[in-house]
Amino acid sequence: MSTAIHPVDEVLPSGKLAALGLQHVLVMYAGAVAVPLIIGRALKLSPEQVAMLISADLFVCGLVTLIQSWGMTQWFGIRLPVMMGVTFAAVAPMVSMANSNPGEAGAQMIFGAIIGAGIISIVIAPIVSRLLRFFPPVVTGTIIAVIGISLMRIGINWIFGNPVGPTAPSVVSPEHKQWLEAAAAAASAPGSMLPPVPKDLALLPKMPNPKYAELTGVGIAALVLASILLISKFARGFIANISVLLGIIIGGVVATGMGLMNFDKVAKASWFGIVTPFSFGLPTFDPVLILTMTLVMIVVMIESTGMFLALGEMTDRKVDQPALARGLRTDGLGTLIGGIFNTFPYTSFSQNVGLVAVTGVRSRFVCVAGGLILVALGVVPKMAALVESLPTVVLGGAGLVMFGMVAATGIRILAGVDFKNNRFNSLIVAISIGIGMIPLIAPNFKQWMPHNLHPLIESGILLSSLAAVLLNLYFNGAAADDSAAIEAAKQSDSH
Repeated sequence: MSTAIHPVDEVLPSGKLAALGLQHVLVMYAGAVAVPLIIGRALKLSPEQVAMLISADLFVCGLVTLIQSWGMTQWFGIRLPVMMGVTFAAVAPMVSMANSNPGEAGAQMIFGAIIGAGIISIVIAPIVSRLLRFFPPVVTGTIIAVIGISLMRIGINWIFGNPVGPTAPSVVSPEHKQWLEAAAAAASAPGSMLPPVPKDLALLPKMPNPKYAELTGVGIAALVLASILLISKFARGFIANISVLLGIIIGGVVATGMGLMNFDKVAKASWFGIVTPFSFGLPTFDPVLILTMTLVMIVVMIESTGMFLALGEMTDRKVDQPALARGLRTDGLGTLIGGIFNTFPYTSFSQNVGLVAVTGVRSRFVCVAGGLILVALGVVPKMAALVESLPTVVLGGAGLVMFGMVAATGIRILAGVDFKNNRFNSLIVAISIGIGMIPLIAPNFKQWMPHNLHPLIESGILLSSLAAVLLNLYFNGAAADDSAAIEAAKQSDSH
């Protein structure tokens, strides 16, 4: 009987493990830190609090990667070379929650929804592992495309400015504002014959805002984008794989040289800091928000199912039903830990699965090493403060690539769908994307609907997911075909 160690379980020399683990970390780093930046700024948190979210994210990324790749008891960890990171699929619902409830109260609601969804995901993981038939490529490709399209709005706003607030395209004329204040003061004076100013009277912003779409910022974003494109075209191997990270570094250096980035917050940040649970106070649990996040997690776990099956083929290790349930249960556990430690829902990062195919290194202990590196980065607040200090225009140039690649991944998956012989597939994609665009194009469509429904319907990703699943059931039924899902997962290399 052969006692040879399977390549997945091979422990490589420590120096090689560290180098290959760092490679995995660098490939996923830009995507890993993007979500806490998006949500922290949507919540209008202070720079120090946003930096704390980044540290928590890196720490939990590492912790959950260790659980997934190394394994923890017979219930958790698929024990394959998997790197775990925050999923972009949950960004749109969380941004909606943050916009409705900014500040620490909003953070408590978001983390409560994440904890609730994490617990439910752990419970339903074995069931979800059997639902792959309801998510063929026509469904997953549509969902991932809508995720990317929805996220593009964030990257574009990073470059030009947000539609509202200090960087809105138009502002109220200072002269008009001054006149209204004087009129309000005169109306409230004793003996005044002027009628009182109506409650909530506001002036219309009509004056162009000089802070919106500043050409300097647009130029830096363009430089970041150009750098990524040049590196992607002319570099090879590892350097090409970290083109987005290198583009951000180049943009940061240029922004520093132009005086747009300073390191005061980095200097004040300590070299070591413990990530503590419930830093924003005890979470609040809203049933509708938990349901919303649970629906996101079901979509995430279905995508992970295809990813795990594809990875099993790449590494020549059969992924059976118990292993699949362990992997999906870890998605839920990671999400639960994320909510406790002030961060977000977790899933396997597909770009790292792609790296396994590119390098041919199948040892799961490479990802264990990557997890340890991420844990170490999570307890260095200076690193998080440095990321938080980056101007949004730098991130915007990279965001166009990161979020656009998510949409492109969905399009690549759809390229393998049979549209020629099955005319219903075109209807599924067309209607699902159209429904997913409603909150993006007409965000006030829900104003006459019951308020309790708002968190459930203001995410285009969730609406698109429900539409795609139901339409596919209506037109195509639910025939079991794991091979199609595996091929679709192999097309995915960006979250």
